[in-house]
Amino acid sequence: MADIERILLAHGGGGQLSRELIDREIVSRFGAGPLKGLPDGATVPVEGPEVVFTTDSFVVQPIEFPGGNIGDLAVHGTVNDLAVCGATPRWLSLALILEEGLELDLLRRVLDSIKTAADDSGVVVATGDTKVVARGQCDGLFINTAGIGDRLPGFELSPSNLQEGDHVLVSGPIADHGFAVLAARESIHIQNGPQSDSAPVHRLVQAASAHAGDVRFMRDPTRGGLASVLNEMVEGAEIGIQIQEVDIPLSSGARAVSELLGLDPLHVASEGRMLMVCSADAAPETLQAWQAMPEGTGAKDIGTVTTEAGRVVLETLMGGHRLVDVPRGELLPRIC
Repeated sequence: MADIERILLAHGGGGQLSRELIDREIVSRFGAGPLKGLPDGATVPVEGPEVVFTTDSFVVQPIEFPGGNIGDLAVHGTVNDLAVCGATPRWLSLALILEEGLELDLLRRVLDSIKTAADDSGVVVATGDTKVVARGQCDGLFINTAGIGDRLPGFELSPSNLQEGDHVLVSGPIADHGFAVLAARESIHIQNGPQSDSAPVHRLVQAASAHAGDVRFMRDPTRGGLASVLNEMVEGAEIGIQIQEVDIPLSSGARAVSELLGLDPLHVASEGRMLMVCSADAAPETLQAWQAMPEGTGAKDIGTVTTEAGRVVLETLMGGHRLVDVPRGELLPRIC
């Protein structure tokens, strides 16, 4: 394949080009573990009484964006779904759908990002699949991942566990990922503009596990952003949530895009942040632990659980109050 620079339909045909693509680009990066020998299914050791299992698909456009690409996004998205369910991520599957004409150099950059993100997250790519479709049928590259993790003891997570006086924590500045993808897609050039926040959050969950019994709920605020997660928690419930605008962490790049386009950052996705609701007693130590970690340096306590049934209220910088609504429709399609 030395003289081939783009994906051909023949790369998906099961013949020599398929073997070369898999051996040179996939096995060379991930073939030391359960993928060795390319079995149809991975054999992985499972310890403990329970595992957590998730799956996700990634169609972000553009494939590369400030701060990341579809590869590390796929790993982080799956790892984070496991983590906020109270699990330690262990294994991933990796399925690639490649479009005829995709540049091999781009595929290599994506695969290198997957390898780096998986190693950093402590997960093994255990099994996978590769398909090639005709030009115009895939928009470059789609990825599907599934993940398995070991459930951590002590976490019993549900919005129904929320109690008046609980605190709402976020692990860092919100909305950077959605704004970074939007800026790249629409060629919005801002000095020191937003960089994707795509990153794993499992170490934040592990840091909070010392107070697992006081943690009510965890979620990564992806599509629909923080507003969707907060409203989901109180929908149909006897409690509500109040957050303070002054405490909501925003990067200067995200703030610039928000003001330029008139978009509410509460509605914009993050891919490397987590939201946690915990007891008032556990909040200070959890926040302190997060702020001592690289992935939690911008963590803030942004609000509390109230008795205003089903309402998410924002206290503004001017001291007023407004309801935080759920985004209508798809505000930013294809950001993951």
